[in-house]
Amino acid sequence: METRICEIADGIYRLSTFVPDIAPPAGFTFNQFLILGDEPLMFHTGLRKMFATNLAALSRIIPPAQLRWIAFGHFEADECGAMNEWLAVAPQAQLAHGHTGCMTSLNDMADRAPRALADGETIGIGQGRRIRYIDTPHTPHGWDAGVILEEKTATLMCGDLFTQVGDGPALTQGDIVGPAIAGEDLFNYSSLSPGMGATLRRLAKLAPHTLALMHGPSFEGDGAAALSALADDYDRRGGMHRIAA
Repeated sequence: METRICEIADGIYRLSTFVPDIAPPAGFTFNQFLILGDEPLMFHTGLRKMFATNLAALSRIIPPAQLRWIAFGHFEADECGAMNEWLAVAPQAQLAHGHTGCMTSLNDMADRAPRALADGETIGIGQGRRIRYIDTPHTPHGWDAGVILEEKTATLMCGDLFTQVGDGPALTQGDIVGPAIAGEDLFNYSSLSPGMGATLRRLAKLAPHTLALMHGPSFEGDGAAALSALADDYDRRGGMHRIAA
C-alpha cells in the first residue's frame, strides 16, 4: 500500500491510501486529513494495519510529534483504529470528539483522556484557524457521529458522508452526489434515521467551499448544493417528508 499526499485547501493535506481488493474492480480509498497550524490537527487515524504507511506520509509534511489534536467522525476501525499508535508518537496530542463518543467508547479505549466537545464548540489551532465540531448523530451512521469545519478555508471534514468506490482524483469539481448514491446502493451503510435529511441541510447552511471525504475525492465548489442533494436522496430512501432543520 502507498499513501499519497495532496494539498486540497490552503494548509490542509489529504493522505490517501487506495485498496484495490475492497469493492473490486473499482477499489476503495481511505483518506486522512492534516490541518496545519500552531497546533496541527489530524482528522481520521486510519486503520492500525495502515499506521506505518500513514505515519511515513505524514512525516513528509510535519514531524509526527508536532501533532496536537486528533479527531474523527465516529468510533470505527478506519476512523480511529490507530488512535493509540498516533498518541504514542505524538506525546502532546489529545483526542477531540463529541460527548457521546467520549462517553460510549473513548474514555475507555483511548490511552489518554479525550477532550469532549459540545455541539458547535470550537478549538483554535493557531495561524487564524479555528475548528468547529458539529454533532451529526446517526448521520450517516453511529450514535456518536460528528464532523468538523475548518472555518478559515470553509473545509468540512465529512467522515463517511458521500462514500464512493474507485480511485479518482484527490480534488474534483465534478459530481460527488451521484457516486455517493451509487455507494449507498452498494454498501447500504447509512442508518436512514428520520432526521438525516435535516442534519445534512444544517451542514449545508455552513456553506462549505471544500468537502473532505473519507472515501472518495475531495470536492471543491458549492458544498451546500451537494449536501442538499444528498439530503434529498436520503429523504427519498426513507420515504419520509422533509423534517425542518
